[in-house]
Amino acid sequence: MHARFYHPEEITVGQMIALSAENKHHAARVLRLRKGDPVTLFNGRGGEFCARIDSIRKDSITVLVDSYQDTNRESPLHIELAQAICVNEKMDWIIQKSVELGVSSIQPVSTARSIVHLSDERSGKRLQHWQKIVISACEQCGRNQVPQIYPLITLPEWLSRKKMHRTTQDILIMLSATAAQSLKDLPEPAADAKVALVIGPEGGFTEEEELAIEHSGFAPMHLGSRILRTESAALAAIAAMQALWGDY
Repeated sequence: MHARFYHPEEITVGQMIALSAENKHHAARVLRLRKGDPVTLFNGRGGEFCARIDSIRKDSITVLVDSYQDTNRESPLHIELAQAICVNEKMDWIIQKSVELGVSSIQPVSTARSIVHLSDERSGKRLQHWQKIVISACEQCGRNQVPQIYPLITLPEWLSRKKMHRTTQDILIMLSATAAQSLKDLPEPAADAKVALVIGPEGGFTEEEELAIEHSGFAPMHLGSRILRTESAALAAIAAMQALWGDY
């Protein structure tokens, strides 16, 4: 696979495009690309563009768009991950790997036992940071549609929104070590159904939170007899869903 770069603006065949400062640095300093080398551009709206480096200057790199490929690497599953916010390195890892595994959207939530607490200003900066991780993961794994990552909200706020927007076909899952059922006990989602997966923080959900999640229609599910860390739970569940119902 050629080097891939996200270009959020309109792209057309025959267009000459100047890479962003960040992509320019990555192309020249990290990948050591040269004039004539092939690259791939995508703007997150589906499909990708075959291009080649036309010129490399000290202050800019331009690429010429040669053709469009209607390439789709999205999973047939529509998975929304609601992840309780955790320490920076763990949260970054969860976001990066869940995008690689095919998640459709990510909703960070704050919970009673969340170790990390962000002010509005810090929350905004973290969102920008998470968005860069999402884009970088798409560049790496070949996805041409960029999953949405939403601003941090509280768990009750997210549950209230889910009640308003869910359909009867949607599958709502909460991982719980004490659950009686596992993912393999669930029926395969309908083609237009969405799967919502909610994962607790390092210390787990409180009893009150678990009850509120269940009352919102979420089914408790376990992943085997072992207790997973928060940075493992979502990734293991998404991978299992892809194996059961998706494109694995």
